[in-house]
Amino acid sequence: MPQVMEFKLPDLGEGLTEAEIVRWLVAVGDVVAVDQPVVEVETAKAMVEVPCPYGGVVTARFGEEGTELPVGAPLITVAVGAGEDEAAESGDSGSGNVLVGYGTDHSRTARRRRVRPGSAAPVPPAPAPTAAPVAAPAAASVAGSVAAPAATGGPVAVISPLVRKIARDHGIDLRALRGSGPEGLILRSDVEAALRAPQPAAAPVASAPVAGAVAGERIPLKGLRGAVAEKLSRSSREIPDATCWVDADATELMAARAAMNAVGGPKISVLALLARICTAALAKYPELNSTVDLAANEIVRLPSVHLGFAAQTERGLVVPVVRDAGTRNPESLSAEFARLTELARTGKLAPADLTGGTFTLNNYGVFGVDGSTPIVNHPEAAMLGVGRIVAKPWVHQGELAVRQVVQLSLTFDHRVCDGGTAGGFLRYVADCVESPAVLLRSL
Repeated sequence: MPQVMEFKLPDLGEGLTEAEIVRWLVAVGDVVAVDQPVVEVETAKAMVEVPCPYGGVVTARFGEEGTELPVGAPLITVAVGAGEDEAAESGDSGSGNVLVGYGTDHSRTARRRRVRPGSAAPVPPAPAPTAAPVAAPAAASVAGSVAAPAATGGPVAVISPLVRKIARDHGIDLRALRGSGPEGLILRSDVEAALRAPQPAAAPVASAPVAGAVAGERIPLKGLRGAVAEKLSRSSREIPDATCWVDADATELMAARAAMNAVGGPKISVLALLARICTAALAKYPELNSTVDLAANEIVRLPSVHLGFAAQTERGLVVPVVRDAGTRNPESLSAEFARLTELARTGKLAPADLTGGTFTLNNYGVFGVDGSTPIVNHPEAAMLGVGRIVAKPWVHQGELAVRQVVQLSLTFDHRVCDGGTAGGFLRYVADCVESPAVLLRSL
């Protein structure tokens, strides 16, 4: 007899507590194989395909596209043992692997099929799942979200710290909400619906946050945008930062790049050369490749350089990380930058590609600007900003000439070093830009 198994949204790692359903990859009645991706979700860090550890027939889906679910909420139920002739390639009934990028085997291509009439024993009605299918936010009525207040005592059905924070910041009493999630769980959409709802005159929660608000389009700080906002805010709160900058003559660097690319082989990018200069500078000034452990009241100097670089995508700003950048040459760096940039543009970066950075390189020159004061990418200690490389008048060898000039700026955590160290780092970077031969001493 088939056994109905419930598959819940797994722990996505990196402290993520919720995800939004972007696209279902299977429908009720489909036959799925073990480790076959069944849904595509978007977290605050990346788009992720979630594979199901069970093979069988899908008997229920929970949540429409656009619904935000907390970790641990039901995703689908699968009748294991039904349609065995359709899913023979699925192997055992459960693999234990639950997340793409975290050990799931993708060597097999699963087929999506529905059970043919008579191809398997009828599937008995599935036992009632632990929660009703989650409705899409658009389908949840405002009245249903705020009516029927919960009991004043006992715990509130909220597991997401972010939901609690939004409610607290806007003066929403969570005990007055009816959750639309599993077993009455209060979701972010419930709080946002309460914010949009007209408040009764006698309601204890006044509409003060909205009363004096300026009319206009309101865009929720959620998903990637919300994660970026939280990280930047935390950086501003915790890091006493300072910025120094210098103009540098990049004419020789551009000539060296042209010479490298003239000999054939993969092209070397300007970003890769700047990254190689950065890693050499960090070897000389390791104070800037560090983080501050507030709990222990210690500065932790990190043994390897994992270099983040800012990449603008349709979803917003992301910072992919090049692992062990200090051990890579310009050709390897160019290839890795290209690979990660393509994944970022297509929304296929795994959460692991966006975490663990120790220093960030921000090339805002691609936007046609000369300078900026970057915000340190918490919990790192420094970020190097690079403006556009543009022809300018410059005194070269005692004479006025037109040279390729770039502005470099370094924002650093003043707790990890003083201005002399930061200035030394930036001056070394500028010297390598102006005379790439200086870099040879570090290779």
